[in-house]
Amino acid sequence: MPSHLSADRPAAQPPGRGSVDALISQTRRLKGDVDAVRRDSEGEESDHPRERWQRALYDLALHQLDDLDEHLAQLRDGPPPTTAAPEPRVPAQGSLLSRVGSAEWNLLTDEASWSGELYRILGRDPAAPPLTLDELPSLVLDEDRPKLTAMVTDCLVDARPIDGEFRIARRSGDVRTVHMMGEPVLDTDGSTASMWAVLRDVSELRRNQRAVSETRDSLHHRQEAARSEHRLAVELQEAVLPPWRGSLRLPHRGPRTLDLAAHHLPASTHTLIGGDWYDALELTDGETLLSVGDLTGQGVGVTSNMTMLLGAVRGMAMAGARPGQLMAWLNQLLDATVQPALGSAVCCRYRPATRTLMWAQAGHPAPLLFRDGTGRVLNAPDGVLLGATSGAVYGQAEETLEVGDLLLLHTDGLVPGHTGSAAANLLLALAPRLAGNRTAEDCVRTVVEEFGESEREDNACVLVAKVMS
Repeated sequence: MPSHLSADRPAAQPPGRGSVDALISQTRRLKGDVDAVRRDSEGEESDHPRERWQRALYDLALHQLDDLDEHLAQLRDGPPPTTAAPEPRVPAQGSLLSRVGSAEWNLLTDEASWSGELYRILGRDPAAPPLTLDELPSLVLDEDRPKLTAMVTDCLVDARPIDGEFRIARRSGDVRTVHMMGEPVLDTDGSTASMWAVLRDVSELRRNQRAVSETRDSLHHRQEAARSEHRLAVELQEAVLPPWRGSLRLPHRGPRTLDLAAHHLPASTHTLIGGDWYDALELTDGETLLSVGDLTGQGVGVTSNMTMLLGAVRGMAMAGARPGQLMAWLNQLLDATVQPALGSAVCCRYRPATRTLMWAQAGHPAPLLFRDGTGRVLNAPDGVLLGATSGAVYGQAEETLEVGDLLLLHTDGLVPGHTGSAAANLLLALAPRLAGNRTAEDCVRTVVEEFGESEREDNACVLVAKVMS
């Protein structure tokens, strides 16, 4: 590549204007296309790492296209003047690479020649003489001087091209990153007569690249943290909570009165464990505790809170609390703490001697009862107070069951896209199919086959109890 500053060589001629103008037109069209894609992809402003990373990449691409446009214009118009310009060109606002200067150092006369833009890049007075190669390192940060020295030495001694970066400290006190590219100019005998170089201020480019890298790293770390929290939550659930599928085997002390099975259906759109639960416990008086519900939130915190809540529910039930009283005490407990926050719950206590089901609810779907191929929603207890204060009283209802009856408890979200009576009606429509199932686990499998394959926004639990005797 010939030097465009060498005194003993003719200046390089700019390429044909037509071909460069065509490149400029293509660049501007591409810039418009990128900007259109960026606007189409932008919704509401978000501080999520993925959105920050995308915005940084779009900005970097547009900046680089702006600079490519300007560089092609410079290429079309020819090289800049070789003498210091009293009024150097001001780069475009927000430009990354538009500040380009050039220089030549004559090794035979020890003279230097700088373009006006190089003075601006290096923060030098345009009226001052250009620095020689020996003086140039005085502008460079101490830790980068060996790099510059090695590049210049390789160029002058071994005729290697220069292509590297170093940082300079300008008189104003700011530090800039400079990219230097150059080649030796050989004399007729093959020795190096001079060295020319093009220097670019790439400080803004590097800053934008760091922003892209940092947002990418932030996104990666956030994803890793989410995966780690998910694994921890799963391990915690497996260690301290009931199994989230299959039958519930209780340590029966006498004849088996209930056949139990349950299942947990995770949300399709969430990567963290949610706060839905089910539980069954055989009490010391021979009765059985059944409960389902959900806590607000997700992740490890809600899993540990769920453990605490289930422990409290079991402890109060073992102490003899009936469902209505248990819900009131649970409300007082949660009202006195910051977390967990109870979304909803239904608590049942089954007395096998009389086949009596006692139950209470707090903002939760009522149990469904299936008998002889039909189903119905159990009537809600009187006096249920939702969102109550610590002095709340929860109503309690009773239902007498029969052998063969099927009780179904579930959390909101079991039927994707439906809640309340709409969800209950869809579940009740399964009555003929459930009547043909022999075990509680078969019934749960029927429910999961019907509603478990659909995309769901929330976690859900279903618990089935079949009266055996």
